[in-house]
Amino acid sequence: MSRHRAPALVLAVLCALICTLTGVGGVAASASASAAPTARAAFAPMQLGDSGWRVRVLQSRLHQLDLHSEVVTNRFDRETRDGVATFQRRRGWTADGVVDERTWLKVVSLTTEPTTEALHNVYTPGRPLLQRGDTGMWVRQVQARLAQIRWYDAEVTGRYTGATVKAVRGFQAKRRIPVTGAVDRRTLTRLKAMTREPTKAELFNIEPSGPALDQRCLSGRAMCIDKTSRSLRWVVDGVVLETVEVRFGSDELPTREGAFTVFRKSRDHVSSLYDTPMPYAMFFSGGQAVHYSPDFAANGYDGASHGCVNVRDRATVAWLFDRVRLGDKVIVYRS
Repeated sequence: MSRHRAPALVLAVLCALICTLTGVGGVAASASASAAPTARAAFAPMQLGDSGWRVRVLQSRLHQLDLHSEVVTNRFDRETRDGVATFQRRRGWTADGVVDERTWLKVVSLTTEPTTEALHNVYTPGRPLLQRGDTGMWVRQVQARLAQIRWYDAEVTGRYTGATVKAVRGFQAKRRIPVTGAVDRRTLTRLKAMTREPTKAELFNIEPSGPALDQRCLSGRAMCIDKTSRSLRWVVDGVVLETVEVRFGSDELPTREGAFTVFRKSRDHVSSLYDTPMPYAMFFSGGQAVHYSPDFAANGYDGASHGCVNVRDRATVAWLFDRVRLGDKVIVYRS
């Protein structure tokens, strides 16, 4: 090779190298074009009726936010939809219960990755809050609440004995809680969610007094309304679970007597005829309903309804509204 041709050869090699690195030329340019990023896959929403592992993960994350029970499944059911809708409503979003991408990303940002145990409903026992040998009012509370849902049928004593252990074990097994017979936080939370605050009579085994129930109230589910004692008793299978004072219509607009059923419920009802509020209305005969009455609460029996059954204890009628179902019996009678 001559001394004069060497620089030219070096320049040619450098040019080829530069073209390769910068993508100039057919092969390099084609490779660069084929490496263009692909579009991100679209998020598939989750909604009522869906099933699969994603739903199980969603439910577990909702549980961390107190928006779903601890037990998770593969089914996007109504409980899941309601939990999602509540999550959306709290943020001022459209509360349709459908998990779109925005909802999912927000849920993920506020929760941690569910554990294998949580996703498969495998729970470890929590620290005992109450256990065999304990005594006191908290034990009475647990016994009375267990009695409300028919797990405990002995006397409420305030002593955590074998009967209490047996009742707690049965309650835990039914709800897939680690069966220990001791009350941990998980057991107590589930028990409170299923029951109401025990009455004094329930805590101290006081037999209820008052007129006998109408025979029609002794089976099934019934609001047993006695005009003589001015009381409404919520009765399930012959057991009185709650009693509340009530007021009736006047002589001109009497409350009808007889056997009826609840055919409509309206939580925030306003009377179209009298333009008055009727919260927690449970209709049983035409426009007549059991409902909360602020006038009854303020003025007592110094007045009357327009034929409805007025309740002045708002907390109790709200509790009752959440438990009464369409089709439940309403018996209005005189003892």
